[in-house]
Amino acid sequence: MAHVLVIGGGVAGLATALLAARRGHTAEVFERDTRAPGAAPDRGLPAGDVLGRDLLGRDVLGRDLLDRDFFGWHRPGVPQAAQPHLLLGAARAVLRAELPDVYAEMLRLGARERHELDWFDVRPPARPGDEDLVLVQARRIVLESALTTALRAQPGAVVRYGEPVTGLTATGGRQPRITGVSTPGGGYGGDLVVDAAGRRGGCASLLATAGCRPGTVERHRTGLAYFCRWYRLPDGVDEGPRRPWTVTGGAFAGCAVFPSDNRVFAVTVFAHTGDPTRGALRDPAVFEAAARAFPPGAAWLGLGAEPLSGVLATAGLDNRWSPLADARGPVVSGMVPVGDALTHTNPTLGQGTSLALWAADRVARTAHRDPGSPGFAAGYHGWALRTLKPWFDFQAGADAAVGARLAAGAGAGAGVVVPGGGGAGSLAGRAREAAALFECALEDPEVMRARARVRHLAEPPGRAYADPAVRARVAIWLARRPDWAPNAVGPDRARWEELTAAAAVPPQPASPRTSARS
Repeated sequence: MAHVLVIGGGVAGLATALLAARRGHTAEVFERDTRAPGAAPDRGLPAGDVLGRDLLGRDVLGRDLLDRDFFGWHRPGVPQAAQPHLLLGAARAVLRAELPDVYAEMLRLGARERHELDWFDVRPPARPGDEDLVLVQARRIVLESALTTALRAQPGAVVRYGEPVTGLTATGGRQPRITGVSTPGGGYGGDLVVDAAGRRGGCASLLATAGCRPGTVERHRTGLAYFCRWYRLPDGVDEGPRRPWTVTGGAFAGCAVFPSDNRVFAVTVFAHTGDPTRGALRDPAVFEAAARAFPPGAAWLGLGAEPLSGVLATAGLDNRWSPLADARGPVVSGMVPVGDALTHTNPTLGQGTSLALWAADRVARTAHRDPGSPGFAAGYHGWALRTLKPWFDFQAGADAAVGARLAAGAGAGAGVVVPGGGGAGSLAGRAREAAALFECALEDPEVMRARARVRHLAEPPGRAYADPAVRARVAIWLARRPDWAPNAVGPDRARWEELTAAAAVPPQPASPRTSARS
């Protein structure tokens, strides 16, 4: 069996090590942070169990530790840690099949399940595959905690906190072979090195130092800016409203609600990075007013939820495909990327964790097949192209349509580049069809099932949406609404500018000049 060295102790790295150890391999994880996240003590901890007492003698619960780290732990190497996360059916399927203890721990820590077909008052008759159309609602730290708890109890696996990888050991040649890693604590040899350090992990420079030619990176800018704030439902309210749908988009902005664990939820408002009003959304009062202008924001914030954070802004996200390969094939052997190090996807479709778990599972299942050989590297790259790349392409296309729409609505559309060419205008027809399919799905269980199968990575869109029965149902829906226009939800531009113009202006020191102008 193989000895696997994993660079990075995030979700992808922890899952890779745990899955590998469960397959009989040994694994070491090297993590820059100095400790484990959340409620991951030396044993598993259900959300309501008492771990200890604080300095005032109050019980410290598992969920309190989750909140402490989620809201209070600054993790500059994982900027997305405080952003909303979703586990799609694809991720849930891997956890239930390969790591059932991890999944059970997530549920004990407060994660919730929601079946997509429960949107309807009466769930339609079940069909094969419906069991995978389940969304797991939990913050990232819940999954991290559950993985860490399992890994600590796993023979043959160890996590080295506070020990970042600073170099790679390699043999020379046209295609160097990585045989180990170096850290401030020393050198470590292994049969396979896994880059799970994410999109900012720095492994590209380590590979260059080791003599590797660079891989070919495919990158698509999204042009989207996100503003998120976390809340907790009032005491006595365990669930938010089932309707309206939790994501809606207008011509230039949109709003999404992310129900999570332990009565916590996030509200996100998104706009184009070129929209001059976006900066005002950092103001909590403006943010809430803007969120309430969309149906999901109004429904959830209308419950009297307690704010748990300020407004968290993130932008500059892109969809990036970063294989350790170029047109000639793999550029290195003995090392493969997983998670965001390979396929970083913008969070609009929630694919990231699922794709990371697929890659981790692939590594664990195949690590016994001469993992340091060029053939192993080529096989892994071929699998990634067949399995992960189509979903990456789907994400890039969807984001291009959203970004172009928001840019045009905000008057920032000049120069928008669409993957495949054609500019923003060429997306209008596809965008209308996609919007109609979504609206039709809210009324038609058969169309909802097709959409859910795509959303949960169970069936590619080219097959699910090309089904003649689905196309016919959407066509009938459109024929009954000849004047229907997509993306008409939310405030118009004039109202939006009123809302964002209300941003608080920092007080300025008085002076004769400013007084004269007032």
